[in-house]
Amino acid sequence: MILDTIVYGEVTLLKLLWISVCLIIAALIAKLATLNLKKSLKDRMDRDHLEITTKVVYYTIVIIAVLLALPALGLHPSNLLVAGGVVGIVIGFASQSIVGNLISGIFLMFERPIKIGDQLRVDDIFGFVEDIHIVSTIVTTYTGLYVRIPNEKVFTGIITNYVANVTRRFEYVVGIRYSDDADLAIGIIEDLIDEQPLALKRPAPYVFVDNLGDNSVNLSVRVWAPSTEWYDLKMELLWKIKKTLEENGIEIAFPQRVVWFTDEPQKQEVGAAESDSKATVYRGHHKL
Repeated sequence: MILDTIVYGEVTLLKLLWISVCLIIAALIAKLATLNLKKSLKDRMDRDHLEITTKVVYYTIVIIAVLLALPALGLHPSNLLVAGGVVGIVIGFASQSIVGNLISGIFLMFERPIKIGDQLRVDDIFGFVEDIHIVSTIVTTYTGLYVRIPNEKVFTGIITNYVANVTRRFEYVVGIRYSDDADLAIGIIEDLIDEQPLALKRPAPYVFVDNLGDNSVNLSVRVWAPSTEWYDLKMELLWKIKKTLEENGIEIAFPQRVVWFTDEPQKQEVGAAESDSKATVYRGHHKL
């Protein structure tokens, strides 16, 4: 029979096929186990911890199945240790970056400076965390680009997490003309902030004259908002401040230059011309 064909050693094609079926079944069991685990623990664990737990369960089942299948293939774990040690040294030198990413991924999963769904910045990459794998982190940028960042770069780099804290502050500098009423402008802005349901009362917002610029009186506006809503509030409030100030006769200042003209040089030129004329007449009379 074809299935009795020896592939190598004492391993026949039938045995190889049977082991392959067993490994596929083990992978299916691991998948079912992780799905059931997700359903049973989704209300009792946060998303990140649940992802880590299910991945550990899945790979544990698969690794156990592979180890159990090795003797059937004529490979014993004890015999693999020596060969594995030599191969491990060679692979270790050839894949230092992979090992670094693997270790960094483990630290990221347990330290958790970022979570799935967070908005972050790593070096010059801005976006949302889509997934945290064992060797890389997947980020979708604000422009919709898919970016895969090695975990070693994430772990050893500077991470800015925009939503790690519950609240976040934004700030404007609103420049008004020197001829405008600064107290009135401050009152208008404070009323607009009070009308915003997402603008927090604690920490309290501040509106004050920050400095006297070359062309404007600069008002500093500082508002705290929930981290997940601060950008929308920032954009909406800025436009309302501009419109309401203009409706009350207060204009946003822009750079201006005052140029002074004087007629003094013209008078000096006229005086010099008259003196030259008189001198000419005198000289002409003398010649006559």
